Amino acid sequence: MRNEGGPLAIAAALGTGALLTIMVQFNGALGAAAGPVFSSWAAHGTGTLAATALLLALRGRRRRAPAPEAVGAPRLRAPLWAYAGGLSGALTVIITSQAVNSGLGLAGTLALGLLGQVVFALLADRFGWFGLPSRRPDRRDGAALLLILSGSALIILFAGAEP
Repeated sequence: MRNEGGPLAIAAALGTGALLTIMVQFNGALGAAAGPVFSSWAAHGTGTLAATALLLALRGRRRRAPAPEAVGAPRLRAPLWAYAGGLSGALTVIITSQAVNSGLGLAGTLALGLLGQVVFALLADRFGWFGLPSRRPDRRDGAALLLILSGSALIILFAGAEP
């Protein structure tokens, strides 16, 4: 059985979804005005500045844990591919900046984006990509995928339709 997460984790995930929606719209507006590549550059530039300011503000507030070797644990190192998250982020901003300004609009872009995320996650789970334990998708996964596909179709096909 999967860990469902507590209320704080659920609230954080929902808040992240709202922030992602805002980000896509802001990047789309900038992409329409200045182009999708500039939109990606600006988003990642301001993100770098915000993260740097946060790191500086929190510096010294965090208690340092003892080195893993000092407590007998092996030191974990991130695999090289883990540093490529910025590349996928840059491409995501470029592509969504174009999609949100198309007939898909914001809701259609996000609905298809969610579908793409779930499909990729199921493949990554199945084949154990990126260090994930291999897990065979089950009927619940298929049902969830079908519901997301159906919801995406409703959003896109009936966008702006009068009830």
